[in-house]
Amino acid sequence: MTSPDVDKRAKPTTIDLGGRTLPLNLKTNARARRMTLKIEPGGHAVSLTVPPGLARHEVDGFLRRHHDWLLERMARFEGHESHIADGGKVKIFGVPHTIRHSGNLRGITEARNEPHGMVLRVSGPAESIGRRVADYLKKEARREITDRVKAHAAASGKSYVSISFKDTRSRWGSCSSVGNLNFSWRIAMAPLFVVDYLAAHEVAHLSEMNHGPRFWALCERLCPRTPEARQWLKNEGSFLHAVRFDAPFA
Repeated sequence: MTSPDVDKRAKPTTIDLGGRTLPLNLKTNARARRMTLKIEPGGHAVSLTVPPGLARHEVDGFLRRHHDWLLERMARFEGHESHIADGGKVKIFGVPHTIRHSGNLRGITEARNEPHGMVLRVSGPAESIGRRVADYLKKEARREITDRVKAHAAASGKSYVSISFKDTRSRWGSCSSVGNLNFSWRIAMAPLFVVDYLAAHEVAHLSEMNHGPRFWALCERLCPRTPEARQWLKNEGSFLHAVRFDAPFA
């Protein structure tokens, strides 16, 4: 008797990894020829793409065989996962800042160089610390990215239509065919040379809507540290998604 198709039964929605339960995003792709498994950015979930018509026992067996691989990959996030909270740390352009809740219900969020190091002072209710820190990062990302986009666009002789910011997971930035540039505001936690590269990368797409040799030549002309920044994002980028700005006990 043939095993039921995974599409015709309840799909698994979670996976247990070393005592930790994570969401399992199971997707069926008509063009897939085999199962593919990956850790979502930040290590908050696991994604499994399967071909159509696959039996449930095949999916379960695949996950069992790759259990140790998943544990090994998840171990990379140890020490990087954090909730934004009073007394914790957040990086602002690569520089660690200690979060200090002022206790005042009104006031601004501001970074200060204090005797014991860099501090991010946050006002408002305690339950809003994460949101206020995220808002601060968004503001800083907009300021730095906008200035660098303007400079790189002028240097390349191109113009853009708009700049927007989202909490994107699949890519750090994008450029539409009409010149709309989009960036992940989480890049505000990365070093400034990485921020500069990201701005240069999307501006270079205003000239070259591809990743061919001419694109990379332009990108490196605008940002000489392009190779270093690309390597940083490859090695460290996913950890920026491990920072959570929601309330720890929500």
